[in-house]
Amino acid sequence: MQKNEFIMKPKVDFCFKELMTDDEVRRGFIAAVLGLSPEKIKNTVLLPTFLRKEHAEDKLGILDVRVLLEGNIQIDIEMQVMAFTYWTERSLFYLSKMYTDQIKEGDSYDVLKKCIHIGILDFNLFGSKEFYSRFHIWEDYRRELYSDKLEIHILELPKLSQYDYPKTALLNWAKFFNAETREEFEMFAKSDDYVQKAYDKLVNISADEKKRLEYEERQKALRDRSILIISGREQGMKEGMKQGRSEGLKQGRMEGLKLARDIFRAYKSGVSTDKIAEEYGISEEQVKEILG
Repeated sequence: MQKNEFIMKPKVDFCFKELMTDDEVRRGFIAAVLGLSPEKIKNTVLLPTFLRKEHAEDKLGILDVRVLLEGNIQIDIEMQVMAFTYWTERSLFYLSKMYTDQIKEGDSYDVLKKCIHIGILDFNLFGSKEFYSRFHIWEDYRRELYSDKLEIHILELPKLSQYDYPKTALLNWAKFFNAETREEFEMFAKSDDYVQKAYDKLVNISADEKKRLEYEERQKALRDRSILIISGREQGMKEGMKQGRSEGLKQGRMEGLKLARDIFRAYKSGVSTDKIAEEYGISEEQVKEILG
């Protein structure tokens, strides 16, 4: 195999989801996040990524990867490349929706099991230098745990190039996800059997012509969206300067979004407006305005 052959980047959500279809890759990564030996995770099951809607007006929740562990513990794993202004709010929405979806009318509260959110971000969310953060619900003064039923883990990939960290299994996974070249992937795979499995899976899907086309289409959509949002914000600043009020920024951003060809393409292919809204982090009303 030639070193210069095409290889996908795990930071593109299509590639990440493909990697997580492998049970051993899931076990290895989840174990690293939870600080467990992979052998202690006996079973992982992929669940549907659409969260239940009770009413038509409820917001749709679409997860990247949703996993069920023993004991009915659910894990939502999200790969987010573009900076998202309301990421904390979005992650809390996903986590709380997973939690409340477990209970139905007439059920006792003891059916509610632990739910975990894992966010892998290609932008910095916090000002601290740590690339990994773990959150629970604590009492502010005594640091007494209120409940362990809700848990959030955040990995900030840009910090890997800014600071040095002690070697851990989780650091190796983070560096693998953040890698850009085949040589880097191979280097991180050598130190961990489960990361090696992820690399083997990465090589296989990269060699699949159909998956490569899907990957490149998704990569292009992300790139186009980034350019259009930036141009919309720039237009918004110009409008804001002219109008002398912040409404210009909103208007300019909407103008940028109206140019989003991938939104039109998705709608024409049959994707519903609420799903499009969830995918692009905007309201359904904005999607309908973009579509005209």
